[in-house]
Amino acid sequence: MNLETFVSSTNQDAPPEGLELALQALWQQANGHWDAAHKLAQEQDDKRGAWVHAHLHRVEGDERNAGYWYQRADKPHSTATLDDEWKEVAAALLA
Repeated sequence: MNLETFVSSTNQDAPPEGLELALQALWQQANGHWDAAHKLAQEQDDKRGAWVHAHLHRVEGDERNAGYWYQRADKPHSTATLDDEWKEVAAALLA
């Protein structure tokens, strides 16, 4: 799946089957389900899940907590717009 297909899928009633938890979390966040997204990101206990977790805390407005999760993901603290970061993370996870 590429980024364009993934973005288009956010207009569906459910995420596409077979997505890892981090991508499911991004899908949920894109659909306004922050709590569901956060739970999914927490369940993927690796750097990919941590990166999504960091993004979600930026969405929440908690930059300090986001910083912790960026460190766990081994990624720099993003200063991109939330939409741009969402696309960056999604594209990287889909690659």
